[in-house]
Amino acid sequence: MGFDGEVWRVRSGEDGAGGEVGEILIDDVDFPWLSGRFTAGPGFDSVRELFARELALMDLDDEERREEWEETYDRIARRVSLIAPHGPVPEFLLHIEGERAWFRWNDEPFATPHDGS
Repeated sequence: MGFDGEVWRVRSGEDGAGGEVGEILIDDVDFPWLSGRFTAGPGFDSVRELFARELALMDLDDEERREEWEETYDRIARRVSLIAPHGPVPEFLLHIEGERAWFRWNDEPFATPHDGS
């Protein structure tokens, strides 16, 4: 697939009109997941702890914490937008850990709740 080498942007705000949270240089494709090197922008500090909490909850793989994970991820989705080279994507599931980010997206809103795996 032609995603390798693309730069995807993470911006604050649902419409991406806010500041630069960071960018992802795609270097691995395991469709539907894309992953790459994450370079934090000036807006990343405002969401850093949310992404850390989301991954910690996901790693627990505990049904009792699933609702907490969903609430945490919903907070992320309200705070950031994912911008593909062709423009904003309406729905995505994004994880950021250190200098790595991985995500999947859809051109239409997801029909089912987020699946963090």
